[in-house]
Amino acid sequence: MTDNTSNQMWGGRFAAGPDAIMEAINASISFDKRMAAQDIAGSRAHAAMLAATGIVSDSDAAAMREGLLTVLSEIEAGKFQFSTALEDIHMNVEARLKDLIGAPAGRLHTGRSRNDQVATDFRLWVRDQLDAVDQALQALMRALLAQAEAGADWVMPGFPHLQTAQPVTWGHHMMAYVEMFGRDLSRVRDARARMNECPLGAAALAGTSFPIDRDMTAKALGFDRPCANSLDAVSDRDFALEFLGAASICAMHLSRFAEELVIWSSAQFRFVALSDRFSTGSSIMPQKKNPDAAELIRAKVGRIFGANVALMMVMKGLPLAYSKDMQEDKEQVFDAADNLMLALAAMEGMVRDMAARRDNLEAAAGSGFSTATDLADWLVRVLDMPFREAHHVTGALVAKAEAKGCDLPDLSLSEMQEVHGEITAAVYDVLGVHNSVASRVSYGGTAPAQVRAVEGAVGMILRMAFALLSLTVLTGCGVDGEPVRPTAGVNVGVGTHGVNVGVGGGVRVGGVNVGVGVGL
Repeated sequence: MTDNTSNQMWGGRFAAGPDAIMEAINASISFDKRMAAQDIAGSRAHAAMLAATGIVSDSDAAAMREGLLTVLSEIEAGKFQFSTALEDIHMNVEARLKDLIGAPAGRLHTGRSRNDQVATDFRLWVRDQLDAVDQALQALMRALLAQAEAGADWVMPGFPHLQTAQPVTWGHHMMAYVEMFGRDLSRVRDARARMNECPLGAAALAGTSFPIDRDMTAKALGFDRPCANSLDAVSDRDFALEFLGAASICAMHLSRFAEELVIWSSAQFRFVALSDRFSTGSSIMPQKKNPDAAELIRAKVGRIFGANVALMMVMKGLPLAYSKDMQEDKEQVFDAADNLMLALAAMEGMVRDMAARRDNLEAAAGSGFSTATDLADWLVRVLDMPFREAHHVTGALVAKAEAKGCDLPDLSLSEMQEVHGEITAAVYDVLGVHNSVASRVSYGGTAPAQVRAVEGAVGMILRMAFALLSLTVLTGCGVDGEPVRPTAGVNVGVGTHGVNVGVGGGVRVGGVNVGVGVGL
């Protein structure tokens, strides 16, 4: 519920209330009420600190803290009456607190401003979202790992330029997305570590003359430390921009995979069957089964990109310190976070449910002269032919097969020898798609043994991280047994479980080595 009572929180500076249009453009309660829990957590920490430093009495602080819990329970129960005239969540909460406990509520704002209050609330909210995205990414990666494990040796065509190139495996293709989402996970954790500083106590812009204890409030709210510069503390929105940047890249990865699922599930490809849970039908064509979840994920990226650009534009011309422009930061982030979480959940569900059509994948893998590179490699390896010459000979053989209307293995030995007389029957050993993928044994290659090795190591890390909350996955450029050490007191791309001791490492996820750390 919302009412329009006059705002009396500004004090005596204004003789009249705002115009209705001014009130409408100025109020943010319609959206910043989403930060109610964070606002109340910050106020309770602030009240405890005010008592601990002797700025307010213990009895007043206790009344404030208990009253704030009552306000929170009213909000969570849907019984709180939000007022547009009170502008924002801060003033709405404070006004209701005054109704509940009277005069002590007026002491709560001692030593702080709405500028540092909103900066703290917003950081807490974004931090919660980063944690939620972290969990959602892990769940999606586990779903992809399950697909990779099931199809580690299922052959399928690789499609650079959306053209058949070389055979790869289903497991290898799934692990490519594990790499992408692994980098997203690293970015999320890196952003969380960097943003985990507390603005509370910076006040309007210059700090306060009250003997506050900013370390106490920072610790109470789970921050690593207070922000070191009060001007920057109230005007910084890098943490929101980093969230949107990480969200944009993650959404782009989701969109790429969604596009593949749309193509693969079509009647022309039939590579995968999507479950009924994530498909829809047509109102006129009974045969249709549309991959609407994938299509909507593909579209969500536009909204998330737009939020990123919009907040960049808000911030680009702002002098220090806080400006009201920054009120336009939250709706963009809220919308992006909602859509990213929805897209991640939908993609995880689709991946868990989808069934790869192994026979169709294998049939497609053998088409389009996909083993031509294997033939060229054989000419280099067996006949000691320079690769450029082998490339030319193979191209001539492809042209011969194309003219005949057959694939490379269907050419007779005599037909191959018409192009190059030293070719022997042994060449047919490399022209099968299974032999092709099995031969790609270089690190990171598509050979089933390589896929299983990486899938097993990454899967172990994710399973341990899921089972043990004290487990931390370290990402960085460490060597086995020695993951990257903390930079400025935090691990690169890691959460906040204290000192981390490496137990193994060297598995590449997201382009970096992964070690396992246990929080001590």
